[in-house]
Amino acid sequence: MKMIQEFRAFAVRGNVIDLAVGVIIGGAFGKIVDSVVGDVFMPFVAWLIGGKLDFSNLFIVLGTAPDNVPHTIDALKKAGVPLFAYGNFLTITLNFVILAFIIFQMVKIINRIKLQDEAEAATEVPPTPEDIQLLREIRDSLKK
Repeated sequence: MKMIQEFRAFAVRGNVIDLAVGVIIGGAFGKIVDSVVGDVFMPFVAWLIGGKLDFSNLFIVLGTAPDNVPHTIDALKKAGVPLFAYGNFLTITLNFVILAFIIFQMVKIINRIKLQDEAEAATEVPPTPEDIQLLREIRDSLKK
């Protein structure tokens, strides 16, 4: 029973919940980055270099492929032919670099906003407490 209470205390702590939310949002954000890379970035790069650019189909056959098997990754894998499929690695690496750059830019913007908010908060004079105002009024009336 004590273990269940300890686990509950651990699971409902703010950090664990924040981490869970971060993982869920990160998974969804990863799909967005995959779409940006596959649907926006890679076609643009292909257009710039003047050809079809698809890293996922880049591979090297490490064994001998049977004659009746098509020369595609899926077919060769099903036939048990060893492959060095470096194209998928390039795509995932490119996704990571783009994701890291986007997160870097987001953190940079958030830090800039925080600094602006802190600067505004520092320049704002907090309102004078009511008791200090009353004491000042008393002081000023005694001076007269």
